[in-house]
Amino acid sequence: MKCDLFHELSVPPFGGRSEAQVFTDTLEELALADTLGFTTAWVVEHHFMPEYSHSSAPEMFLAAASQRTRNLRLGHAIVPLPYHHPVRVAERLATLDILSEGRAEFGFGRGFSPAEYAAFGVEMGDSRTLTEEALDVVKRCFGAEPLSFRGRHFRFEGLDVVPRVVQQPHPPLWTAAVSPESFDLAARLGVGALVGPFKPWFMVREDIRRYRAAWQAHHGNTPPAPGQNNRLAMTVGILCLEDGARARREAKAPFEWFYRRLLGQTRPVLEKLYDSYEYYRRMGRFRGIMDRAVNLKLLDTLGMAVVGDPEHCAKRLEALSTTGVDHVLCAFGAGAMDTGIVRESMTLFAQEVLPRFAAASD
Repeated sequence: MKCDLFHELSVPPFGGRSEAQVFTDTLEELALADTLGFTTAWVVEHHFMPEYSHSSAPEMFLAAASQRTRNLRLGHAIVPLPYHHPVRVAERLATLDILSEGRAEFGFGRGFSPAEYAAFGVEMGDSRTLTEEALDVVKRCFGAEPLSFRGRHFRFEGLDVVPRVVQQPHPPLWTAAVSPESFDLAARLGVGALVGPFKPWFMVREDIRRYRAAWQAHHGNTPPAPGQNNRLAMTVGILCLEDGARARREAKAPFEWFYRRLLGQTRPVLEKLYDSYEYYRRMGRFRGIMDRAVNLKLLDTLGMAVVGDPEHCAKRLEALSTTGVDHVLCAFGAGAMDTGIVRESMTLFAQEVLPRFAAASD
């Protein structure tokens, strides 16, 4: 199992940092991660979510990170394809791939915010068809031939799309996966599945089984073909310190704030039934429990947070690995903690926890 990083670029009111300082601190954390052995840094895309996420232009942030790192892969994910013209998505991703010398990873999805859909003039009921068609266009842009395409939403004839990606046939592809059906879709498309931070482990465990079974049904036992990706990644809030009791004290307020804000962002789509978002409505029953009792102990019980000393963190992550998680996306401090403690935790984690997984993969 690979250990990655996950960033929302949160600017909590209690943090005492400006947007600019959060950006600077996070870039320096990525530069540190580059020396510590983490695999990929994932940066989300959200709009109109003050405090919770100020990451509305992640490709620009990752371009800056590409010039401060040499080994760390850069995860542009997820890009909500319905909000974007797919040719522009392909152009920006190719630029990032060039600047990073072939270290870009591309994650796509539908997005989940009614406010974002309204602001960008897109109907949520079109999200599935838009996403699949836009992905088809993006993948065609990676080829050497001029782009010609005729679909329901997009039509082009003979476009010379430049620049070209460095990685061949293209950067690894991932999709956001929430509903059980989205894991089926990921397997059918031959792409990796990215599980966000708001789904408890007992649900993810069943999703993993579904994804593996669907992959087997569509692709059999043959190794992934060039351009395919059969990995599954799960996001977890993590704080690893020498003193487990101190880790829990430090994590309590920031983690609880982060997960309350996360649930607050999903509330509109959970409370109203939008076309093609039926599963989110069913998830609302789980959200009701969280609304009443978001606390660090519950987050730990649900497998949404891993907080403690290195031995505790290693055991919890080993359980994920043995159940089929290929990448754990570590949200150190859940994006809401002082950068000094985040760096301390990252360094200790790299010294005491990462080697166990490196040894297992040798």
